[in-house]
Amino acid sequence: MSVLFRVLFVLVSCASIASNCLADSPTSYGTGFAVTSDGWLLTNAHVVEGCVRVEVRGKGDASDPRVDANNDLALIKIAAPEPLKPLVFRRAPTRLGEDLIAIGYPLATLLADSVKVTTGNVNALAGLRNDTRYIQISTPIQPGNSGGPVVDRDGFLMGITSATLSKETADQIGITAQNVHFAIRASVADLFMQSQSIDSQSGDRAPDQQAISTADLAEKLTPSVFQILCYGKPDMQASTKPPEASTSLPAQPVTPSLIDARGYDAIGFDYRTLKDVTYADCHQICEGDDRCKAITYNTKYGVCFLKDNVVALIRNGDALAAYSSTKAASVIVSDFTSYSGMDTPGGDYKRLRNTNYLECFTACIGDNACKAFSYIPKKSECWLKDSLGHPRATKGVELGVK
Repeated sequence: MSVLFRVLFVLVSCASIASNCLADSPTSYGTGFAVTSDGWLLTNAHVVEGCVRVEVRGKGDASDPRVDANNDLALIKIAAPEPLKPLVFRRAPTRLGEDLIAIGYPLATLLADSVKVTTGNVNALAGLRNDTRYIQISTPIQPGNSGGPVVDRDGFLMGITSATLSKETADQIGITAQNVHFAIRASVADLFMQSQSIDSQSGDRAPDQQAISTADLAEKLTPSVFQILCYGKPDMQASTKPPEASTSLPAQPVTPSLIDARGYDAIGFDYRTLKDVTYADCHQICEGDDRCKAITYNTKYGVCFLKDNVVALIRNGDALAAYSSTKAASVIVSDFTSYSGMDTPGGDYKRLRNTNYLECFTACIGDNACKAFSYIPKKSECWLKDSLGHPRATKGVELGVK
């Protein structure tokens, strides 16, 4: 069979069974990475939305997509015959100017189809229009990078590659901005995972940890990063443009949105308490009040606490929290767990008088010796503990445990 005949045969076959040809070729590409050992991957919502089928290259088809379109995040599941190596979320806050590394599969149909590593730094602690869900990064971003991890020089996850300034934006402002790219903060992704009852791993740099070279980081982390293939996206099938994944940001909210944090208590200053309301009511009231920056809703008693500030999130199985996206850059997602009406005897080494819950929490989190604290609202008294006894029910005590 001549070369010309083979080409004509393929063209005629594709014309007569177009749907099968389209189904056999990916219509767009992106990147994802392991966040659990049992097969959950994190990526961007725009990488997987609208796909008839999602394939993780080398791992087969993905299933059970969980999508947060507002924050451009998605979770997908693969059948992992062997445990994956999940990336570890960084606990420490992001610092302006610090070095970072982006890993992904940019321009895989044009360049080598292998994973690629690029370096840069943090240019700004917010995205477009001061959107603190994002950090601005100088790491070069191309179509196909979307959904890939952005890590610090110790290999901890700082963000998820999301977007770069589009040509349309450049045309609007009349300037071709160079090297302006954005990543969704890892803390926003962590809360999304919590909302889906999927636990992440988190950690911090050890005091004696030595700097890791880019080559060593690449060798360590790239086995956790995968190419995501989207098949049959209707809007892509009708287009003759090459697939592009990282060309524009998600629509910005007109007003600051609330980021949900289920299973957490927002630590801040309460200015209003509402009883016998639903979480949806609490959420809506806060969104309509310019003063409100966060809420905590007690599911056991149906009580809503409106807060005009928020500094941290503390785990609480009886609570649902939400906080303003304008606070995302400064909120600490702590490993503390809060218990109402509980105490642990013994271990007290410091008492703080005339204090509030927030000051008690801050004192403990800033003291390496502190393992827990007991706060007594009626006495405005805080006890810091360096060891834990057996928990017991104690009326009028708020217990926080690291």
